[in-house]
Amino acid sequence: MIMDFIADGIRKAYALAISFDRDVYEVVFVTLWVTFASTVVSAIIGIIFATIVSLNEFPGKTFVVSLVNTGMGLPPVLVGLFTTLLLWRGGVFGEFNILYTPLAIIIAQVFIATPMVCGISLSALQQVPKNFRLQIRALGASRIQMIITLYRQARIPLLAAIMAGYGSVISEVGAALMVGGNIKGSTRVLTTAIVMESSRGNFERAIAFGIILLVLSFAVNLILSRLQQKGH
Repeated sequence: MIMDFIADGIRKAYALAISFDRDVYEVVFVTLWVTFASTVVSAIIGIIFATIVSLNEFPGKTFVVSLVNTGMGLPPVLVGLFTTLLLWRGGVFGEFNILYTPLAIIIAQVFIATPMVCGISLSALQQVPKNFRLQIRALGASRIQMIITLYRQARIPLLAAIMAGYGSVISEVGAALMVGGNIKGSTRVLTTAIVMESSRGNFERAIAFGIILLVLSFAVNLILSRLQQKGH
C-alpha cells in the first residue's frame, strides 16, 4: 500500500510539474526565493563572524565558540517562537508588519542557518595552520589578501558549510508555519504545503510535493557540489 502511495505520488509530481498549475509554481517560487535569500544572508553573516572569531584572540573566545556550536542544534520551533515574539504586533519590530510575510520566514531561517554556517566555517578556518597565515603576512600580503587566501585554502569545507545551511532551511517547517502562516500565494512553501496536504488526507499530493522538494534540494546541492569539487 505504501509503495502504491509512492508510485501515485511520483505520477502526481510529474503531472503537477508539466501541468503549469499556478498554485504549485507559486509554492515552488516562494520556496526558492526564501531559501535562496536566507542561505545567502546566513552565509555572509556566518562566514564573516567565523573569520573574525578564528583570526582573533580575546577573552571568552571559548564561550563564543560554545554558543555557536549550541546554536547549530537550535530547535526550529524555538526559533519560530522567538521570531514571532519579535515581529508580533506588540513586539520590538511589530510596527513594520513583517509577520506572516515571506520576509518573516527569511528572518527565521537566517536565525536557523547562520549558526550552522558559522560553526562549520569556524572549524574549517581554525584547521588552517597559524604558521600559514604568518607566512602569507610575511610575504607582504595585506590582511584582506590573507583572508582571501584562507578562503581559497578552506574552500571545500566553506562550501560544505553553505550546503549545510541550505539543507537546514529548505527542510524546515516549524518556524515557517509559525511566522509565515502558510498563506496561499504568499507564504506557503513546499514543507508547509506537505503538512497541509497530509492533514487533509491528500497523501498523493503530499508525496508529490515531497518529491518536488527533493528534486529542488538535489539540484541546488549538485550545483554547489560541482563548485566545491571544481579543481579538486
